[in-house]
This record gives sequence, C-alpha cells and structure tokens, in this order.
Amino acid sequence: MELTQEQQAILDGSQGELMAKIMKTLVMYGDTFGATKMVPVTSTYGHIVTSFGVIVIKGVFDLMDKLVQGNVISKQKFSADPRPVDKNVPKNLLQDIVFKVMYGPQKRYEEQLRQIGLLDDKAFTCACYFDEVGNIPKKGDVLSWAESSAVNYANSVLGAKCNRNSGIIEMFGSIIGYVPYFGLLTDEGRKATWIVEVKTTKKPEAQLLGSAIGMKVMEDVPYIKGMNQWLGTELTKSTLSYLKDFGAATASNGSVGLYHMEGLTPEAVEQGEKLITKDAKVYVVDDAELERVKASYPCIWKNPDAKPKLCFMGCPHMTLEQLNDWTEKLAQKLAEKGRKKVAIKTVFTTAPGVLETFKQTENYKKLTAMGVKLSFICPLMYMNNPLCAKMPVITNSNKLRTYTTSRYYSDAEILDQITGGKK
Repeated sequence: MELTQEQQAILDGSQGELMAKIMKTLVMYGDTFGATKMVPVTSTYGHIVTSFGVIVIKGVFDLMDKLVQGNVISKQKFSADPRPVDKNVPKNLLQDIVFKVMYGPQKRYEEQLRQIGLLDDKAFTCACYFDEVGNIPKKGDVLSWAESSAVNYANSVLGAKCNRNSGIIEMFGSIIGYVPYFGLLTDEGRKATWIVEVKTTKKPEAQLLGSAIGMKVMEDVPYIKGMNQWLGTELTKSTLSYLKDFGAATASNGSVGLYHMEGLTPEAVEQGEKLITKDAKVYVVDDAELERVKASYPCIWKNPDAKPKLCFMGCPHMTLEQLNDWTEKLAQKLAEKGRKKVAIKTVFTTAPGVLETFKQTENYKKLTAMGVKLSFICPLMYMNNPLCAKMPVITNSNKLRTYTTSRYYSDAEILDQITGGKK
C-alpha cells in the first residue's frame, strides 16, 4: 500500500503512539483486502456500530480507556447504533436482572463514546440517515461506517461510498480521517455482477424480496430490474422507507453492501446498464420464488405452535412515515375486529429524534392508546438476553429473524396477529 507523506508520518509516530497504532491497524486491514492506498473520509459525521456496553466485550472498554487517557478525539463526530435497553419495553423481573448484568457497563461505555466524539445523546439509531437524526452523507462521500443496514442504504440510496467495515475499525477511520481504498470505494467494486429480474404480480414485501436477493447474491452487487411499476422513479418518503427495509434484508440475509435499482437509485439513474459486468448472472424473482424463500425460514421456537408473547417492529428503526402509516392501519383493523387495544404486547422502535417528532402528533396518542409501546432500543440487543430468546417473539423484520429466535411474518400477517387474529 502506498501512503502519503502525512499518512506515513502518522504511522511513524508523528502524532503519538496511539495514533500510530490506529494507523497501523487500518493499514493491515487494507492490506488484507488488497487496498492500494488510503483515501480521506469526506462525510461530515461517522457512525459507530458498537453502541452496547455488553459485559463480554471488556477489551473494547479497555481500548476506549486508552484512547480517552491519550486524549484521542475523533476527527468526525459520530452517531451510534441504538441503545440496548429501555425501561418502557416489556420484561419480567428475571429478564430485567439479566439485562442489568449483561449491559452493566453501558453508562461507562457511553461516557467513553462522548469523550471520543459522540454526536449527542439522541444520536443512537441504526438509521442515522433519517432527517430527524441528521447524519445524511452526500453523494460521493467516502464514509467509515460498519452498521450493515446503514452502509447498504448510504451506498445504494444516497450514492455515498463505504465498505462493510467491522466494529472499531470504522471508529479508527473516523479518528484518523482515512480509510483503505478497496471494494465498494472503487468504481470497479461498485459494478453489478448480478441482474435480478423482478416478475411478481403484486408489490413484493420489502423484507422478503431483500431476503431472497441477499441469500442469492451474498456479498455481490445486484442490479435490480422490474421494480419501477411498484416504486416508480422518484425517491419519495414511502419509497425511501421501502428501500431501507429492503436493503437491510439484503445485508443481513446475505452480505450486500450495495445494490442498484433500475431507474431509481442514483448510480442506476446516471449510468444505467453500464453498471452491469459482461458476465453478470441472472436471478428471476417471481411470486413462486418469494413463497419458496419464505417457506424456507426455520422456526426455532421450542414450541412452534406457541402463542406469540411479543411483537417487535422496527429493525432497522421505523421512519416517521411508517409510524403514521402503521397507526392508521392498526386503528382500522382493530375497529374491524371490534377491539380497542392490541392483543399481543407490541413494540415499535425508532430513532430518538423521530420519536420526539412523533410525540407531537395526534397519531402518538392514538397509537399508544391502542396499547403499542414506542422505544428507541435495538430489538436485536433485547433478544440477545437468553431469557428473552426463549420467548415466542414475532416480527416483520428479516434482519431480526436472521440474528435472533424471532419469527418472521409479512406485514399483513403481523397486522392480523397483533389485532387478535389467528396464526
């Protein structure tokens, strides 16, 4: 890897031993993936995936102490993934005790993050690109992020450039201000090696379509055709919500860091099929294929016929539009069934900034009156509690299904279940 004089000087210790070690780590990381150089991080803010003070990552806390003691401050302020716990989320006494043990170092860790460069106390969300959060990279910006759904969204929907980095590595990139140049930072790495032809008879579920594509192409870049009839060619708020959930599923059910959607995402609009490599493979997605994929999901509940005890929505965090849309759908369905409240404990998760905005609307009172809890937490971190993992939890998130014991259902199925319907 060729380094500039400034980069080499940092590696040689011009900014102290800690900065030299951070630079060495990034260089070794880049060498592993064949990076030819280091390039500047140009986004306004960074984003940190490791937001949880879980007791088993003691090494991270020790590392952060060294950075704080060495007066290392990130060149970028950064947002962070969601907090792991919230007193408003349903749990019993034993579960609460386990949470307090699991995430005992949370306060210590958050204070470390503040001293290194945390944006503010509200900047805890996996969807930092929401307007209400404000960490929205510009097209062409080079990022140092790791959160899989945020990297996917930034690359695909915003046209920024970021590799799927690991936790701590992304923090090092923000601290140094440089990242290794390889993969999705390069023009060649952003080319599509798959053509996905969507031939469904109705608008496919974002989470299900994303899952199908992710499991098929894995870490490759897909160029998706056939979605204009369902999404149009404008990045409306509704379309952005769809792409958020779709992309998260491709990233978690596979390892997709970037997709192009014909006539819709920035690079696809600008370059069209020039983005497709000559030897690209083809994957056709029709109604039958989506049904096959959905049927392939395992149910790992101890009792597959158990009645759900909890429903989580918002992995990634829900947009303001999704909160409003689900409030209306829920009210209508409950009215049809002659009910006033949800039949299953239900939690909608969103970013703190979105939650603040939503609380100023009539729909907030309407939604909470129906028994729905609103929270800023990460559902995945909640489900990592072994006592919570034993519960029959349902979700419309393919990301949450993939990483936990929760069970996936479509939006329509979720709506029916939480309003008192049958499985």
